[in-house]
Amino acid sequence: MSKLVSVIIPYYKNIDFISKCIRSIQDQKYKPLEIIVIYDDENKFELKILKKKFNNIKNLKILVNKKNLGASLSRNRGIRKANGDYIAFLDSDDYWKKNKLEKQISFMEKNNYKFTHTSYHIVNPNGLFVSRRIAKNFFTTEELLKSCDIGLSTVVLCRNLLNKNCLFPDLKTKEDFVLWLKILKNKIKIFAINEPLANWRNTEKSLSSSIFQKLKDAYKVYNYYMKFNGLKSIFFTLILSINFLKKK
Repeated sequence: MSKLVSVIIPYYKNIDFISKCIRSIQDQKYKPLEIIVIYDDENKFELKILKKKFNNIKNLKILVNKKNLGASLSRNRGIRKANGDYIAFLDSDDYWKKNKLEKQISFMEKNNYKFTHTSYHIVNPNGLFVSRRIAKNFFTTEELLKSCDIGLSTVVLCRNLLNKNCLFPDLKTKEDFVLWLKILKNKIKIFAINEPLANWRNTEKSLSSSIFQKLKDAYKVYNYYMKFNGLKSIFFTLILSINFLKKK
């Protein structure tokens, strides 16, 4: 019998893209699935729309935050409510190819892997191809430190990797980077499927955080979470920023 996959989706003012996101999960060849949408907007107008849109999807539930928590803490709330043996992440403006979970879960179970990610396509707001990002294996924190090359919406991992000491931190950006580094520090290897099985939509919202915020969060990744000294943290922040610009 196939193991349950819980798909965690934080939602904040993304009404134009959420239907395609959810449909890409429903269309997956792999079953069974549990879809958990965390509604993170204090304005409840779009909540009514979502409930009407998805009322007939039995394996979808909407968790409503009392106040805006941000994507990180919303994902953590979804993880705590998840029943799956596997956790998959998908942002509400991204979407998957139909065979994504089938290939990924098969790859994991055949090799007894606990954490995998895939290559992905970057698309514009209209869904047109822009570029491709190649996935690769990461076995140590040192291999990941200089560039966060793991697409959040491509990740599937075993539920038991996540606990109160290993969840997303409360950061506006780079929160996934911290979690992947934590998992690598716990001696869990990250394996890649070099096939684009997801689409990451490049929208204004995707780029909305200020440069200062991104630099501040990047520094905190190294100084606070990795326990590097100030000079080393500045060095890695600069390297991370340069590698980010090279990918653009």
